[in-house]
Amino acid sequence: MVHDPGFRERRIGARDGLSLYVRDYGDPLADGVPLLCLAGLTRNSKDFHVLASRAAARRWVLCLDYRGRGESPHDPDWRNYRPEVILDDIFQVLTACNTHPVVVCGVSYGGLMAMALGAMAPTLMAGVILNDVGPEVDPEGSRRIMAYIGQDRPQPDWPSAITTMKRTLPTLALADDDAWRRFTEATYRQGADGQLHFDWDVSLVKALRKPEDTPDLWPLYRTLLNLPVLALRGGLSDVLSEQTFTRMATEKPDLLQLTVPGVGHVPSFELPAVEHAIDDFLTRIDT
Repeated sequence: MVHDPGFRERRIGARDGLSLYVRDYGDPLADGVPLLCLAGLTRNSKDFHVLASRAAARRWVLCLDYRGRGESPHDPDWRNYRPEVILDDIFQVLTACNTHPVVVCGVSYGGLMAMALGAMAPTLMAGVILNDVGPEVDPEGSRRIMAYIGQDRPQPDWPSAITTMKRTLPTLALADDDAWRRFTEATYRQGADGQLHFDWDVSLVKALRKPEDTPDLWPLYRTLLNLPVLALRGGLSDVLSEQTFTRMATEKPDLLQLTVPGVGHVPSFELPAVEHAIDDFLTRIDT
């Protein structure tokens, strides 16, 4: 018997010919507004499996692996990991799939991509979910992430990798051992040497600005003012500060917000409060 993973695998060519990997859930002709899932900086489509599987009951769901992450190949030129190239890759995927408008669910870096989409193609989106990200990224959190992602840290086996993840991300607050296993399996892949290596190209860090060089992103956020937006924040987040979260609501009074207490960067889509908030938000957009 052939195992059904619950999704289809697609390959879509970027403008420069690099083959982008996309997971495709649900029925493209479903009544609900399609959902486009954009992962964190080094993350990939596996992070959305639980969310996408649930959402696919009512809508088409597309989950992209950025170049150099997951099943999308590494780029031989690290300069192509710049945000503007990634943004163009997203456009190419949506064009190839011939779908719009979409609800964009952006986690951390993916949320910044959603704001950029709002500036470049405002009619492309029917709504946005921002998971633990806003127009200001706390420099301390940014420096922590940069220090973590730029150097491979091989692990001998999966138990060791899971232990390392729990030690490295103590405020991630995943629900149980199965959730930690899924998260870890989306973080590492086995290399030819038999060891487990980060499932992203560590050279991508070269293409990123230093925290102190980050431009003003509030104009990008303001492009979302006429759209339905749900913003999630971990109560212990070192990336999205409470001050920025409050200002986001001041700038956009109809912003829907959820703070998840006791959780750091980023709240899991498997948390009941997060599941409920997203389900309710998508239902509002559909109606």
